[in-house]
Amino acid sequence: MPDQASITTAGVPAAPRATRRMKAPEWGALLLFLLAEMVFFTLNSQYFLTWPNWVNIITALSITGILAAGGTILLIAGQFDLSVGSGTAFVALMFAIAAQSMGIIPATGVALLVGAGIGVLNGFLVTVVGVNALITTLGTLAIFRGLTLSIGGASSVRINGFDWAIARPFFDIPLSAVLFLVIAIVVAIVLARTVFGRTIYAIGANENAARLVGIRTKRTLFMGFVISGLCMAVTGLVSASQLGSTSGTTGTGLELAVVTAIILGGTSLKGARALCSAPFWACSSSACSTTA
Repeated sequence: MPDQASITTAGVPAAPRATRRMKAPEWGALLLFLLAEMVFFTLNSQYFLTWPNWVNIITALSITGILAAGGTILLIAGQFDLSVGSGTAFVALMFAIAAQSMGIIPATGVALLVGAGIGVLNGFLVTVVGVNALITTLGTLAIFRGLTLSIGGASSVRINGFDWAIARPFFDIPLSAVLFLVIAIVVAIVLARTVFGRTIYAIGANENAARLVGIRTKRTLFMGFVISGLCMAVTGLVSASQLGSTSGTTGTGLELAVVTAIILGGTSLKGARALCSAPFWACSSSACSTTA
């Protein structure tokens, strides 16, 4: 005789309840690999866990990390920006040229405008013209690398009096590393706690469905590319300050490094897959329906 709990009021047997299983988060493997690396390098070098070494690691990753912050927004929305390396080089060159004739402060404004302009161009081609983001940014990658080489020539362009990125005002941490950490925290808060961030997840999960429920998908994606362009502007300034110069080879290979950093950071190549109402620490539970 069947149990009373398994029979509905209509006398029809109820469907058996699905067994709830604990599922490890997708970033668990990355965390495990990171811990294994830390153990390995700690055992093989007495300097690995020292404070100066960690500062050097964060400083070396500052440019890649700032670009990855903007790239994460785009990848969650299902888009790419492969022009970040050449865009960084072009911004640094425009800043160096402007600084020689206008001074540091006006040249900084020029750099921000150039970076935003790169983002506007990419966003216009993708959201208005309708060109695939991968093709668009591969094209602008070649365009801005060519412009940097043709305008700057084969020689380096020196920048004097612009060394703020290597200053260490507290805890022996360079300002470039501090800037990277601040931008990473701001982007994380924007994605997790703002309407814009939830919209990015919705577009990445299903752009057509997001548009049908009233989300202005093209405007949101356009803003994502502009944010990526502003990140190029910041990294161009950081690169120019760290090196004290710029050249046509600045930023070469950054595209692959940035994409690798985004993926290793836990963002899926498929973008967002659904919307999550649970806190980030509960995303492996049954209450969660979105991952990035």
